[in-house]
Amino acid sequence: MKKTSKSFMAKQLRTPLYDALLAHAKRNVISFHCPGHKNGRGIDKGLKDYTGEEVYKFDVTVFDEVDSLHDPVGSIKKAQELMAQAYGVKHSFFLVNGTSVGNIAMFLAACNSGDSVIVSRSSHKSIMAGIIMSGVWPIWIQPKIDQNLDLIFNSTYDQIKDALDKYPEAKAVFVTSPTYNGVVTELSKIVDLCHRRGKIVLVDEAHGAHLLFNKRLPESAVTAGADLCVQSTHKILSAMSQGSVLHFNSSLIDCIRVKKIVSMLQTTSPNYLILASLDLARRQAFLYGEKNFNRVIEAAEEGRSYINNNINSMKCFTRKEMQKLGFDLDITKLTVNVTKTGLSGYEIESILAKEYNIQLDYADLFNLVAIMGEGSIKSDVETFVNGLEDINKKYHGGQKNWILKIPSLATEMVMRPREVFLSGDTKKLGLKKAVGHIAAQTLTPYPPGIPIVIPGERITKEICDYLIDMSAKDIRISGQETEMLKTVKVFTN
Repeated sequence: MKKTSKSFMAKQLRTPLYDALLAHAKRNVISFHCPGHKNGRGIDKGLKDYTGEEVYKFDVTVFDEVDSLHDPVGSIKKAQELMAQAYGVKHSFFLVNGTSVGNIAMFLAACNSGDSVIVSRSSHKSIMAGIIMSGVWPIWIQPKIDQNLDLIFNSTYDQIKDALDKYPEAKAVFVTSPTYNGVVTELSKIVDLCHRRGKIVLVDEAHGAHLLFNKRLPESAVTAGADLCVQSTHKILSAMSQGSVLHFNSSLIDCIRVKKIVSMLQTTSPNYLILASLDLARRQAFLYGEKNFNRVIEAAEEGRSYINNNINSMKCFTRKEMQKLGFDLDITKLTVNVTKTGLSGYEIESILAKEYNIQLDYADLFNLVAIMGEGSIKSDVETFVNGLEDINKKYHGGQKNWILKIPSLATEMVMRPREVFLSGDTKKLGLKKAVGHIAAQTLTPYPPGIPIVIPGERITKEICDYLIDMSAKDIRISGQETEMLKTVKVFTN
């Protein structure tokens, strides 16, 4: 952190929202407000026996003492100001519905209906919700695939430059960085390019709330100068699930509009324990992020090195490999390629859970993804690595001819996704008969987890053939409405 003056440090020691909630809890007030469990007295006995009763005193409703998320004037306002100061941005908004709601808010805040936005096809599913709700025209960037690493990369500087050259009318560029695998793109170059051309930069940094707090980690979107950036504080830092933050740092967007949209999208009954955990996570990361993530990095690097040197059927890509490809890597994440085992990532994930009591965040046909965070310790990684080594000795699958591939997605956008989504003029057609029609639904095979069909675009023969092939291999396609994918919904008007 650059700002280390005594007064700045003193401010960052404060946790105004947590302090207000703790003071209220200690008063043991008689509750005639929501929620109905009344300071934990009404909580189911089985749950209360495990958790204790005190935590439920933090589960309150809106009143002056604890402030309002929708019109903060007290402790929430102060906590958000401290968050903004810690990240070096103009304003930070607390979110209680995860980064998904932040992604939607970014589209609604930055764009008007009919605007165009450049966005990678491999973005999170909440991006489609933002596109539909805001009524924008998406300009899709085809994701790059590395079949040696079995990885899908997000947008590069060159891809975004090409898209801006081809579509100068685009109002904004949407980037996901880091990816699920911890791969970070050239954000500073992208932001500089976009701002020189007067374009807004929106960044889904769900997996990067920690990057700012350790010098050994890649550059954060807030440092790169993104106009709006949303982070899942709960993913790697110590906030509770659903706790995220939207950072505003722009001269191209109206902050008042951002505030109104965030308020419009969030519940009027937020969980104050989640909000308090955001306040505490910020202080913890600011004060101890360097130390804590040094520990996490060292454990991750030891695990990566051991796998690469001792388990011949598994491999973790390294930061140097990513940098040679023009990217960077959040080295707290371990992506383990398991294709040489003859087993899928899904199969090994299941074995780890059932036989070794290890639960991963994500797996696909090719890889396992072990996400580490503020609470990760060296022995966790050792147990994980030992489990992989044991599986390598005990389990052997047959030779697989799996190839990570996707069809060309540079199809014609005929209608805005919003128009199609709100229209009732749709029907179902067999996959082969859908060629040339306008799609009216989203279909996303896993793997690779990229939408192959998007509402409003022309369906090509290549896409239909790909979906037929996926269905024949019993690969589940998110969005399919029957047990087997045999039809696709199309626009009929």
